[in-house]
Amino acid sequence: MFGFSGNEIAAPIIVKGLKRMEYRGYDSVGVATESENGIELKKGTGKVNEVNSKVQLDKLPGKIGIGHTRWATHGVPNDVNAHPHTSNSGRLVLVHNGIIENYESLRSYLTDQGFSFSSETDTEVLVNLIEHIQITQGLKTGKAVQIALNQVVGAYSIAVFDKERPKEVVVAKLGSPLAIGLGKDEYFIASDASPFI
Repeated sequence: MFGFSGNEIAAPIIVKGLKRMEYRGYDSVGVATESENGIELKKGTGKVNEVNSKVQLDKLPGKIGIGHTRWATHGVPNDVNAHPHTSNSGRLVLVHNGIIENYESLRSYLTDQGFSFSSETDTEVLVNLIEHIQITQGLKTGKAVQIALNQVVGAYSIAVFDKERPKEVVVAKLGSPLAIGLGKDEYFIASDASPFI
């Protein structure tokens, strides 16, 4: 995963960062940015250049965003299972590395609470769990993420943003790598430090 927040348009920087992590192996790619219109999201199956030529990942507006190259663990490689994933309301968007071992029980609980799922991924379960906690407890994104992750069994590094809290990306990790880069009035996150070089 790779994310950027700063004074430049985020999508071209994110696509460049994702290309630098292609050595990790993956089957799909996607980018989400925050713009004046809310969350902008494009994703698809294939390599970064292939998906970018089809849907123009690097043309998304906004100065904050997150991207991901996925290696299928839950669900087949397809456009629907590609990351990033949004919550049911479209308020939150999330990328995730790792495996949520108890995602099936969490999915069942959220289904009982009225949530629906379009993908087979543990990531879509996690973003909706965060939204459920945020709504039912009236919490800001960071606190909702903290409480949700206390209910999760597994390893993860995540990045999530909320279209109602502009210019804020919440990141967390347990067992999976997460690097944070600080520039002059700009911030980067990645699964490792190689894209920062």
